[in-house]
Amino acid sequence: MEFEVVENPARKRFEADLGDKVAYLEYIRVPTAVYLTHTEVPPGFEGQGVGSGLVKEVLESLKEEGVKIAPMCPFVAAYIKRHPEWKELLAPNYNV
Repeated sequence: MEFEVVENPARKRFEADLGDKVAYLEYIRVPTAVYLTHTEVPPGFEGQGVGSGLVKEVLESLKEEGVKIAPMCPFVAAYIKRHPEWKELLAPNYNV
């Protein structure tokens, strides 16, 4: 499934428009890192790669931005465990 991920700073989340539904990844920005706190995929879209696609797009965006991340969301942490190439983005002293 293809979708575009955009940042919605007012709601403090990255969003993927799925037509009549939205998948999102909430965050908290601090000077030293971006804390990724919660991933939400609407019912009916689970198990279709939407969550993984959303996380990948967000990580790519944050990498381009040059920021470090702290994956507080268990889904994001599990994604990074499965894709260790993203560990380079982890904030200092943070591990998954």
